[in-house]
Amino acid sequence: MFWIVVAAMIAVVGGAIALPLLRGRGERRPAAAYDLQVYRDQLREVGRDRARGVLGEEDAARLRTEIGRKVLDADRAASAAGSRADPRGAALPLALLALALCGSAALYTLDLGAPGRADDPLGARVAAAKARYDARPSQAEAEARAPKPPPRPADPEYEKLVADLRAAVASRPDAEGLTLLVQHEAALGNLPAARAAQEQLLALRGADATATDLAGLAGLMAQAAGGIITPEAEAQIDRALKADPNSPDARFLRGLLLAQNGRPDRTFPIWADLLATAPADLPWMGIVRSTIADLAWLAGQPDYVPPDAAATQAGAPSTPDELAEMAARLEGQLALQGGTAAEWAQLISALAGTGDSAHAAEIWTEARTRFAADPVALATVTDAASKAGLAGNSSPALPGPTAADVDAAGAMTDADRADMIAGMVQSLRDRLTAQGGSGAEWGRLVVALTVQGDANGAREALAQGRAALAGDAVGLQALDAAAAQAGLR
Repeated sequence: MFWIVVAAMIAVVGGAIALPLLRGRGERRPAAAYDLQVYRDQLREVGRDRARGVLGEEDAARLRTEIGRKVLDADRAASAAGSRADPRGAALPLALLALALCGSAALYTLDLGAPGRADDPLGARVAAAKARYDARPSQAEAEARAPKPPPRPADPEYEKLVADLRAAVASRPDAEGLTLLVQHEAALGNLPAARAAQEQLLALRGADATATDLAGLAGLMAQAAGGIITPEAEAQIDRALKADPNSPDARFLRGLLLAQNGRPDRTFPIWADLLATAPADLPWMGIVRSTIADLAWLAGQPDYVPPDAAATQAGAPSTPDELAEMAARLEGQLALQGGTAAEWAQLISALAGTGDSAHAAEIWTEARTRFAADPVALATVTDAASKAGLAGNSSPALPGPTAADVDAAGAMTDADRADMIAGMVQSLRDRLTAQGGSGAEWGRLVVALTVQGDANGAREALAQGRAALAGDAVGLQALDAAAAQAGLR
């Protein structure tokens, strides 16, 4: 049926283009034939003017003689040229048309399209998500495969202090020392070392370990594994949720695990609740805010409206003087000791709030370099830079469902809703392929195809997006961040 429809469309389009060519090129009239028609019209006009009395008989006779001579000359020229067929007139355009149509069909069949792809029902996608979940690498395997982050420059004196802290903790481990070691190893980019220190801290605390401690270990394990939540990290998430079912960090990581393994429909309610109830300054809240619309779209909830993200915490700095004081304090701390992505994001926001956009842009550039290998942290600072007007990631509204689709969504079965989502994804893919788009849009397509279980399609979209965004550094960064979130390299 697909090929029948495609063949019919090609025939209609090809015929619509070829018919004017055949009509206009198949029979060529000489120029004298057009002149002859004009002169005959002039003779008739002279007769009408004479009948109305506009022209006298002498003038009319003179005009008839002059026009008649022109008619005879044109008639002789037309007879000499004849009405000759020009079989070659339409040959080149028709050959180019055939080449374009055949080339398009071949390009679709051999490269861009998937003509033999089977149906992708909801049950098959759920099964594919389960298979991907079961096939996750272990923590050790994921850490071995994870790209090594670039070294973060630090003050030699600071590095010496961290080395002394390592030695002290190794000789006499205690909770306070291990807590400090986790923070500073992470600040230096030594994520496996930070993860190991957090594991040692949990072993030391035993049954007294809190949900925050357990979720912190799961987060460090994910960062050390290149963003993947491994079975070992999931076990720590489960422990954290058992200790505190309302733990924001553990719930965020649970949602991230589901999203990574093709279940945005299950991630969406978790993150939507976090967005409505969790503190707005949590370091990963930027990721939730920036992806919740995509998750709602993929989960079949296109009419979802997120709560106002502009609300600020009570007591947060608001005046320029307060913001300047906070920015100076943060910048000094980060310069000496490094810091988390949330602290870098806070510094960017504070500098932008004081009106020092140039310095905020410098900090944003440095933060991108520091967190280039950490997609979660990069998303946090990117969100702050975007709100400050530095990231330049605004994009036109993406195609979505019609009002009728929204009204009908509530009555849909799971299978129908999944088909609607698949149609949205295909519509986005078709538009980007034909017209191009921003890095955020290409990133949305990559994530959407990944969560649908179409890994090959996601890789193709990633390659197409990178080619389309060549020269657009900000767009490429947004696309690569989305690809890292989707587990692509």
